[in-house]
Amino acid sequence: MTAEEVAQFFRTHPQFFDQHPELLESVFVPHPYGGRAIPLSERQILALRDKVKLLEGKLGELIQFGEENDAIGEKVHRLSAALLGARDFAGAAQTLTFHLREDFSVPHVALRVWDRSLPQDTPEGASVSDELRARVQTMGAPQCGAAAGNPFLPWFGDAKEHVRSIALVPLGQTRSLGLLALGSEDAQRFYAEMGTLYLRRIGELTAAALAARL
Repeated sequence: MTAEEVAQFFRTHPQFFDQHPELLESVFVPHPYGGRAIPLSERQILALRDKVKLLEGKLGELIQFGEENDAIGEKVHRLSAALLGARDFAGAAQTLTFHLREDFSVPHVALRVWDRSLPQDTPEGASVSDELRARVQTMGAPQCGAAAGNPFLPWFGDAKEHVRSIALVPLGQTRSLGLLALGSEDAQRFYAEMGTLYLRRIGELTAAALAARL
């Protein structure tokens, strides 16, 4: 009988060791972390311990992710409450910038709004080319990536020399009324594969708060 035939036998007769439990103590296999031989039952216990350690590690990761999401959710809640309390457009824009910098640690924030009557001389009403507007309309969702070569990088003014990664958040679900640009000096802060759920929520909150005050 070949080794494969023996293996196939145990696959098709999983109850074999239930019927012959004494064999578990007489079958010896190599220790996974040493050269000595150990009973099959002890090898099974070691395998179970390894699985438990692996599961504990995964559980730890899930708990960490949950705690991080709770913290971000709390920050988004504070931003929502603050935007609701803003009395006018200028107040909403200042509130947004303050919370993004202080709560979310985003050092560079640029906001542009178009096709709306904005208060005179507001930076949010600075001219935006038709080409950039068209790009925003086709985004559909927040986009993140390297700052180098990004056409929206000049929005950060003198700080553009220090910005290494950017998150672009369109304001509006169907037709965008503007764009929120977030810049970081950390090249890994905003990367192409990152999740954008909370960025999208911030964009929706911002769009609603600004549109209601214009």
